[in-house]
Amino acid sequence: MIRSQETRHRAAVAVLRMLGITAAYYVSGRLGLLRQVGVEGSVVTPLWPPTGISLAALLYLGAGVWPGIALGALLTVVTLGGSLSPSGAGIAAANTLAPLCAYFALRAVGFRRELDRLRDGVVLVFLGAMGGMLVSATVGALTLVLSGDLGSRHFWQVWSAWWAGDAMGVLMVTPLLLVLRKARLPRVGDRWMEASALAVVAVGVTIVATRSPLSMIYLLFPVLVWAALRFQLAGSAPCALLMSVMAIIAGTGRVGPFAGDTVLEVMLNLSILNGCVALTALLLGAIVTEHNNIRRETELACEELAALVEELAPRTDAGGRADGSNGPG
Repeated sequence: MIRSQETRHRAAVAVLRMLGITAAYYVSGRLGLLRQVGVEGSVVTPLWPPTGISLAALLYLGAGVWPGIALGALLTVVTLGGSLSPSGAGIAAANTLAPLCAYFALRAVGFRRELDRLRDGVVLVFLGAMGGMLVSATVGALTLVLSGDLGSRHFWQVWSAWWAGDAMGVLMVTPLLLVLRKARLPRVGDRWMEASALAVVAVGVTIVATRSPLSMIYLLFPVLVWAALRFQLAGSAPCALLMSVMAIIAGTGRVGPFAGDTVLEVMLNLSILNGCVALTALLLGAIVTEHNNIRRETELACEELAALVEELAPRTDAGGRADGSNGPG
C-alpha cells in the first residue's frame, strides 16, 4: 500500500513537471512570436526562448522530461499553423531533438549547472547553443524544403535565421534560469543599493542605445562589464536578456540604429549584437565567479594551514619554558 502510494505520488509529480514544462514552452513561444519576422515566406524569430527553457529543464530534471518539451513544441506549431501537418510534426520533432542533443553533449563533457567555471561557459556556448541548435535549424529547414513550403534556393537564409534565433534562446535564457536556482531574498548587508543603481542604468542605457539614430550600441558593454564584475552571472544574465529584448523590439520596429535596414540586415545585426552581449555576459560572469571561488579556496587553505602550524608549534609556559621540556626543577 505504501509503495503504491509513493508510486502514484511520483507519477503525479512527474506529470505536473511535464505539464509545467509544456506550459512554459508554449507561453514563451507565444512571447517569442510577438516579434516574428518573415524570411523567404518562413516565420522566424531573432530570439526563441523555448530552446533556453527546454535545455534548462533538461539540466535540472534530466532527459525524462522530453515529452513535456515535445508537447509544448506541438502545441506551438499547431497554434502557429492552425493544424498539425507533416511538416509541422517534423518541426516539433526538431525542436525537441535539439535541446536533447545539447543536453547529452553537455553531460558528456562534465558541464556543471552552477556555471562557476570558464569551461562551463565555453561549452554552453559552443556545444549547448551553437552546436546543439544546428539540429533544429537543419532538420526544420530541410522539412520545409521537402514539404514544398520553402524553395531550395532559400534554404540557407532560413537556416541561418532559424539557427541564430534558437542559439540566442539558449545563450540568453538558459543561464538566467540556471542562476535562479540560487536566488534568495536580499539581506540587509547585500549590495542592494548598487544593484538598484545597476538596474536603473541598464534600463536607461539600453533605451538610449537601441532607440537613438546614432550608432551607440557600444554603450551596452560597459554596463555588462559592471554587472559581471560586481554581481557575476546573477547580474550579467538579466542585463543581457534586457538588452537583447530591447534590441529585438527596436530591430523589428525598424527604429534607432536599425532604421532603413532590410529584414535580412536586421536579423544579421541582431544576431551579431545578441551574440556579443551573451558571450560577454556569460563568459565574463563565469571568469569572475571562478576567480572568486579560487580566492575563497586559497583563503580557506591558508586559514587551515595557519591553524595547523599553531597547533603543532611548541607552547611555552609563563616562565618561558617550552611545554614538556626537562628543565631544572
